[in-house]
Amino acid sequence: MTKPRTEEEALLLDHEYDGIRELDNQLPGWWLWLFYLTILFSIVYLVWYHVLDRGLSTQDQYELEVARAHAAGLGIHYESWGEDVELQTDASSLERGREVFINQCAVCHGQLGEGLIGPNFTDDYFLHGAGFVDSIRTIEEGVPEKGMISWKSQLSREDVRSVASFIYTLRGSNPPNPKAPQGERVVALDG
Repeated sequence: MTKPRTEEEALLLDHEYDGIRELDNQLPGWWLWLFYLTILFSIVYLVWYHVLDRGLSTQDQYELEVARAHAAGLGIHYESWGEDVELQTDASSLERGREVFINQCAVCHGQLGEGLIGPNFTDDYFLHGAGFVDSIRTIEEGVPEKGMISWKSQLSREDVRSVASFIYTLRGSNPPNPKAPQGERVVALDG
């Protein structure tokens, strides 16, 4: 909307650039509302993701998609084996995994996965990745700098798969006297 010349002269700012003088007009209302909503959104986003730690990070979203793939029956390719590996949920595989865990892993990780020398498997914190394939890789390759040996020469692939599946069942089980959290927090996965 144009204003009379006398009103425009009152709105002229004192500075000039290349012969152009600027008017001190108000911003349109729609633009101001959009600006205020942007500020409000950024405050909510900051509090939600960084103060309350409620939102999913990109890593959490990836792990959630991997879990959904497992729930849908899709395997995740494990390059060391040259094949897809699936989280086992049948009772016989989980029982076999529990036996291997009690015999081989409980010395360092506790009978209930609560963590002794090794990390706690019952919380939402992970040192070497939260995915199923990460568990298989850690079991197979070990963590020599932390004192965990490689189990690939002592356990069959089926045993490695079974114990990794059993370890997945320990998450959220709340045993007595758990070891303090270690590593990176990963939001609980579906499936």
